[in-house]
Amino acid sequence: MESHLTICLAFSALPSALCSSYSDEVPVLYKFGPAVKDHMTPVEDDGTSGKIHMRHSFKYFGEIHRDLFVNNNGAISFDDEVTKYTPDPFPIDDICIITPYWADSDNEIEGKVFYSERTDPETLERIEKDMAHYFPNFYFKPVWSFVATWYKMAYYGSESDKTNTFQAILTTDNHRSIVMFNYGDMQWTTGTASGGDPLTGLGGVPAQAGFNTKGNHFSIPGSQTDHILNVKTSSNVDTPGRWIFQVDEFKMPGGCIFEASYMQFGQSVWRDDTCSTKCICKHDGTMDCDAMPCPDNLICVPSGKHFMCQIDEEDC
Repeated sequence: MESHLTICLAFSALPSALCSSYSDEVPVLYKFGPAVKDHMTPVEDDGTSGKIHMRHSFKYFGEIHRDLFVNNNGAISFDDEVTKYTPDPFPIDDICIITPYWADSDNEIEGKVFYSERTDPETLERIEKDMAHYFPNFYFKPVWSFVATWYKMAYYGSESDKTNTFQAILTTDNHRSIVMFNYGDMQWTTGTASGGDPLTGLGGVPAQAGFNTKGNHFSIPGSQTDHILNVKTSSNVDTPGRWIFQVDEFKMPGGCIFEASYMQFGQSVWRDDTCSTKCICKHDGTMDCDAMPCPDNLICVPSGKHFMCQIDEEDC
C-alpha cells in the first residue's frame, strides 16, 4: 500500500528536518520528502511501491511506458516489480530496469524511499537549467519528471550505522527521454544475504548501477565491484556524484559507449588481447577503431573489459 505524503503535519512524530528541504544536505540532489509532497514505499525488506500509472508516457530504449515500479532495493522497473536483492550482472534477458544502485537495502533497519511525479515550475526549471549548463547545444525544455530518492538506506543484516543516499530522475520534453542519477553519501555495497560483511557492508556481490532492457544494457564503471562506491565522486558531466543519460535511444552525453562500457572523450583502449586494434572515443560520441599495435617498447595488458599498452615492469 502506498504511503501518501501530503502535509508535514502527518509526520509530526518524525524529525522536523523531514518537513524541510533536506536535499540541502547534498547539493547535487533535487528536493525530496514531505515538503514536496512525495509518496513513500512501504517499510518492508525487498518492498516496492506497487504499480504506478504515470500521467505522462516515458520512452525507454525505443519502447513507450506508462507504468513503473519503485523498488526498495535501488531500482526502477517498468514491466514488473523487482524484489530480487542480489543484483544480476548485465545483460539480463527480458527485463526493463533503471538501477541507480541495485543492492540489498533494508528500510526496516533504516531508510526511506520517496517518489513523485512532478510538473511544478521549480523542478522543471532546474532540470532545464542543468541540461543547458552541461549541454549548451542540446535544447531541452522538460514537460514532466519523476523523482525517486533512496534516503539513508541501511543494508540487509547491517550491524553498523552505514547508509546510502541516492536519487534517480526521469524526465522528457515529449521527444527525448533523460535519466539523471544523483549520489549523496554512499557507504556500503552489499547486504549480508549477498555475501557482504555485517560490519562493513562490503564484499560479496556488490551493487549494480546502470540500465538494462531487451537487447541493450550499460553499467556505470565500478558496478559489481567495491569500486562502485566511487559513484559519489565520479561523473560523466564533471559534477561529482551526477550521471546523465539520454535513454529514448541510448546516448552517453560527455563520452562514448563502447561494448557496454563508458569512455570519456579522447580516451583510448585496445579491443583484443594482442592490442592489434586501437579504439578512441571521439567528441561526437562515436568510436573510431583502427589497426594500430602497441609500440615496440610497450606490452599489451588487460584494462577492465579491454586492453592497454604500457611499459613492461621488467624494463623499469
